[in-house]
Amino acid sequence: ELCLLPALAALFPPLPGPGGPGPAEVGLGALPAELRAAVRALVGDLDSLFTALGLREESFAVGTLSRVVAAELASYAPARNRRRTATNKASVIFVDRTLDLAGAVGHHGDNLAEKILSVLPKLPGHKTDVMVNMVELTALQTTDETCSIIAPGCLAQPNDPAAKALWESFMNLKQKEAVMEARRHLVEAASRENLPIKMSMGEVTPEQLSSYIQLFRNNLKALENHCGLLQLVLATVQTLKHPQTSKWDNFLAFERLLLQTIGESDMPSVLNQLLPMIKSYNERTKDDYACEDFLVLLIYIYSVVGEIKCGKELDTAEEKVKRALVKAICDEPEPSSLLQKIT
Repeated sequence: ELCLLPALAALFPPLPGPGGPGPAEVGLGALPAELRAAVRALVGDLDSLFTALGLREESFAVGTLSRVVAAELASYAPARNRRRTATNKASVIFVDRTLDLAGAVGHHGDNLAEKILSVLPKLPGHKTDVMVNMVELTALQTTDETCSIIAPGCLAQPNDPAAKALWESFMNLKQKEAVMEARRHLVEAASRENLPIKMSMGEVTPEQLSSYIQLFRNNLKALENHCGLLQLVLATVQTLKHPQTSKWDNFLAFERLLLQTIGESDMPSVLNQLLPMIKSYNERTKDDYACEDFLVLLIYIYSVVGEIKCGKELDTAEEKVKRALVKAICDEPEPSSLLQKIT
């Protein structure tokens, strides 16, 4: 079966609210013009993909927007013609990501690949790759983390078997084991190049990986032979040193605590725990949550609590959180593009 979880964050704005069509009645015509165009483009792309695969699909949908996409694909004229002649059968399941907001905003486990993809800046023109700062492999001395003199590295290394194997480790192993794999690959590469490396045991630190990377810096042949691997190890070092990584661990700890206590605590008590953590710009340290972080936490909380018991206590707790959050947003000296969009 072919399962497509809508790729497509841009396709999830709210559907018409009260007074608009009910979920059963929503069709393509009920959507805003921009979203209609996006759905038609998605349907055309899916049809091209299925044509290349020679598929005759049977579509299933979970969620309102998914039903719209599936219905549009079913009635799309080129798709109807393709289904008459295609030989390979497939079931396609469309699922609205908005039905699992906890999955979209949660911080899932101890995975190095997910942390790298989340904290490092995106590679220009790409959605799924990141920029790796390569200055450490040069003689250039700069403290500017956004230095653009040296072209950035990235995670995609299709021509480097060691780098591909290491990326698999980043995705499949726990962070501690993945970092040890990074050290092992680096030591093996240095040994093959006869670089003066000393294998150390115990916990792997970003500083230790950086010291190993330095051995390659003045050896152009070694750099060329292991450039892909070095880019992945540099991505590891930069992620482990990134301030967002410690915040990631705080998110994960909070989410786990919430899941353990939510059965015993009602919603007002959870919101009251959150309230003192909401701080304005001038009160925050680098370890405190920013406004965007609280929006993510609130989405997670409301997604996992299940049925919420309404009442005066909940109204009071929600009002306090709203006031604190609005004050924090208004006190931002330079609101992010996300906050600007929301406000």
